[in-house]
Amino acid sequence: MIHMAPIPAENGVEGDDEREEEEDDEVSGGEEEEEAEEEDEPRLKYQRMGGSVPTLLSADAASCIAVAERMIALGTHGGSVHILDFLGNQVKEFPAHSAAVNGLSFDIEGEYIGSCSDDGSVVVSSLFTDEKRRFEYHRPMKAIALDPEYARKTSRRFVAGGLAGQLIFYTKKWFGYQDQVLHTGEGPIHAATWRTSLIAWANDAGVKVYDAANNQRVTFIERPRGSPHPELLLPHLVWQDDTLLVIGWGTSVKIASIRIQEQGANGTYKNAQVSSMNKVDIVASFQTSYFISGIAPFGDSLVVLAYIPGEEEGKKEFSSTAPSRQGNAQRPEVRIVTWNNDELATDALPVHGFEHYKAKDYYLAHTPFSGSSYGGGQWAAGDEPLYYIVSPKDIVISKPRDTEDHINWLLQHGWHEKALAAVEAGQGRSELQEEVGSRYLDHLIIERRYAEAAALCPKLLSGSASAWERWVFHFAQLRQLPVLVPFMPTENPTLSDTVYELALVALATSPAYHKDLLSVVKAWPHTLYSSLPVISAIEPQLKNLAVTDALKEALAELYVTDGQYEKAFSLFADLMKPDVFDFIEKHNLHDAIREKVVQLMMLDSKRAVSLLIQHRDLITPSDVVTQLVEAGDNCRYLLHVYLQSLFEMNPHAGKEFHDMQVELYAKYDPKMLLPFLRSSQHYTLEKAYEICLKKDLLLEQVFILGRMGNPKEALAVIINKLGDMEEAIDFVSLQNDDELWEELIKQCLDKPEMVGMLLEHTVGNLDPLHIVNMVPDGLEIPRLRDRLVKIITDYRTETSLRQGCNDILKTDCINLWIKYYKEAKHAIYLSNEEDEARAKRDGDRVSESSLGRGPSLRNMELKSKTMGSGRCCMCFDPFSIQNVSVVIFFCCHAYHMTCYKDSSSSLSADEEVEHSDYDEYDYGEEKDNVNSPPQMRCILCTNAAR
Repeated sequence: MIHMAPIPAENGVEGDDEREEEEDDEVSGGEEEEEAEEEDEPRLKYQRMGGSVPTLLSADAASCIAVAERMIALGTHGGSVHILDFLGNQVKEFPAHSAAVNGLSFDIEGEYIGSCSDDGSVVVSSLFTDEKRRFEYHRPMKAIALDPEYARKTSRRFVAGGLAGQLIFYTKKWFGYQDQVLHTGEGPIHAATWRTSLIAWANDAGVKVYDAANNQRVTFIERPRGSPHPELLLPHLVWQDDTLLVIGWGTSVKIASIRIQEQGANGTYKNAQVSSMNKVDIVASFQTSYFISGIAPFGDSLVVLAYIPGEEEGKKEFSSTAPSRQGNAQRPEVRIVTWNNDELATDALPVHGFEHYKAKDYYLAHTPFSGSSYGGGQWAAGDEPLYYIVSPKDIVISKPRDTEDHINWLLQHGWHEKALAAVEAGQGRSELQEEVGSRYLDHLIIERRYAEAAALCPKLLSGSASAWERWVFHFAQLRQLPVLVPFMPTENPTLSDTVYELALVALATSPAYHKDLLSVVKAWPHTLYSSLPVISAIEPQLKNLAVTDALKEALAELYVTDGQYEKAFSLFADLMKPDVFDFIEKHNLHDAIREKVVQLMMLDSKRAVSLLIQHRDLITPSDVVTQLVEAGDNCRYLLHVYLQSLFEMNPHAGKEFHDMQVELYAKYDPKMLLPFLRSSQHYTLEKAYEICLKKDLLLEQVFILGRMGNPKEALAVIINKLGDMEEAIDFVSLQNDDELWEELIKQCLDKPEMVGMLLEHTVGNLDPLHIVNMVPDGLEIPRLRDRLVKIITDYRTETSLRQGCNDILKTDCINLWIKYYKEAKHAIYLSNEEDEARAKRDGDRVSESSLGRGPSLRNMELKSKTMGSGRCCMCFDPFSIQNVSVVIFFCCHAYHMTCYKDSSSSLSADEEVEHSDYDEYDYGEEKDNVNSPPQMRCILCTNAAR
């Protein structure tokens, strides 16, 4: 059982505690011990009605209640009708009766209130005008129901009944009210209710339903068997909607469905004529273990005001209508049940004087509400129904608990996760969300669940910078700030720089969070904090041998932020970061690489070598080699890579290390040693030879011995160790030494196979007959016959090739002389300035026509036009401006005769000049003159020949 917990009153009046119920006015739940099973959340919340109610009930006692949409009507045993607002403040009072008021009824507009009393009167009063109608009877009246359309219609209909056993239907006519007895003869009328055109009432026999629109009776529902007499325990009638009637009588609950046959397209019942309502079903019926003092709908469930009989109570309980003086009655309970009598919630109400009240002393009323506003267990905002539990001296208001009530209940029971989920649903106030978040965080921290608390901070603190800073300092005091740092916001909101610096220092001081520090430094914008305080906190830790790489990298990132690029580079190099080369180029840190050669080479030897060679003016090869040598054997290969690249770039740049390179080549790249030995002149031959001996590098030994002047020893290595006759022959051929040939033959004579190979490969170098003559008699040479055949064949082939080459040479010579002769026969064209201009305009046509001619003719014309361009090759004046003879040579050089004589006098005094005029040249034929003086020579060509 769940009992009512104390809830602050909305109107300023608080509920009382059970232990102080006679002293306080606060409604509270019983302070019973918690049951073993998990407590269910209440469905309703309660508060005692304040305002004018305590004063009114202190001098009188409540007898009945009716609730409209805008007000409440309270009837008392003194015969008064009080109109109250929902806070309990009195709005109006009607001293309508002289005895207890037994029933009240509002119209649907809430403009009229009808009341009936034990004094035998029925009064219908207007709440907003002076209109008032009073009807007198001779018997007490127990029930009244106004037409819901009372204010709208002029008929002013209502029904009333009492101990006389008649249900009278009143209708206003032209000449006054006309009454009609709808039913009589089955005992007093105990309750009546009117919904649309349906009137339901209860008498001793049961419940009847009448259709006022068609003036016909609809149904009869029999009184439950074994139920107490209605005078002792009243029946309760309430409409769930237009077609469902809920009946609570004694310990029985029935729900009657009055259905129509026609249905709308959407599945709901149409507002058809009531004549079509010809079927009534009991859709739900169940028995209770308590007496029903009131009943009302609660969405798709029911709210029941339950009266619990005492242990000695039974039928004697209903033997008298007077209040019990024994004071042994239990508190009334509000129960929420389904139509199958499954209890959803139970709350015990400690109303004033409950010990002395009987079941009929309690009343339950509810505000009208639309069933469509209820869905999924929740009402739409503002449509929640209110329930009023009335006792003679007390009125308690009950209404469904809202989201904030649900959240508060969860917090009270320590279910912070569920409370947070409810807040996230978006129904609670923002202040409530902050409160839930703060209490949840406090709860987690008390339980030392720091990681969970930190993870929830972004959700709970949202955009409040002050809240974030408060919790950051709180985590710092608990020495748990590193747990919170990954969740700290960098925007929306942005915190103070001190907070971010405090967070970074907290991460730096704990090795377990150094990786988080690195991630945060990379992720956070650098404008959020100052790097210097964090750098100052980290730098002393570098002296510790156990410093982590993550801390070094984080410090390097902070150095970059602070502009200390050289320090950052030093750390990046130690950490072997691949992007360190880009960092060097970006910040021009070539001077800083002097001390980090080994790290750069180990990181990326290719890029490091390129960088070191490119900037060898800043860091010399000696510095590079020294650092790599000091690094030990692990860097020997890197040293080889560097020196090899340096040698390829400039063979003389690292000449002092060539001896070292010989050793490195022999170890790491023997195939490249011989090209290196051939290219370099700066290594020691003796040391190189020793290295080659140790590594058994034969070709290299041969080369070194040859360079050392020991060709015979080199030849011995080739023959005895390599056994490569082609190599031996090539080696001897390069030496150009006849004695070495003899040495080669001598060293091969005792090796028949070598003799055979020598015979095969000496064609063109030695006379094979000379080798055959030196071969000792009886020496068996393998495949001698085949080799002799090959020698003869090769000799014939060589002879044939030589003959063919000679023939080709002779033919080429003849062709060239013929060509020269033809070209010499051509005239030489000399142009004047006008001809030059004309030639320039016709240049394209000349070049196009020359394409079809032979190459010799075209070259001759071009040469003639270039060199014999109409100017003297000595004075460079055009021939046309002087009336002087011109001499022209086949080399295309031309001279004024006077210029030629002056220049050639130093060459020969005996030469006579052959006179010829410019216009006397014959372009067609060549003339021979046997008696001509000695031939003239071109001055320019003669000087060039000298």
